[in-house]
Amino acid sequence: MIKKGDIVLVSFPFTNLKGSKRRPAVILFVDDLDVIAVFITSKINNPNSNEQLLRPSAKNRLKVTSLIKTTKICTLDKKLIRGKLGELSKDESKQLNLNLKKIFKL
Repeated sequence: MIKKGDIVLVSFPFTNLKGSKRRPAVILFVDDLDVIAVFITSKINNPNSNEQLLRPSAKNRLKVTSLIKTTKICTLDKKLIRGKLGELSKDESKQLNLNLKKIFKL
């Protein structure tokens, strides 16, 4: 069962909706049919203060140092999830929540 904080592999849509790319994403919310997810990239060029660096660990099971792109959020059908890779640690989850609060001015 997928839950908040899980790192999954999904077909993530491009912002222009003209295609998608299979990539890891962090689950932010789950309901019966959909999830809200934020994508992860291994391209770490000039990260901003709202993006979160993730180093590979046994828990997250990422292969390379990656970045949570906290401004790249979307709602996806659960059927697009190709599998669970790992999950965020408590500290990583806490930092992600703080970054999201800052972005949305909550």
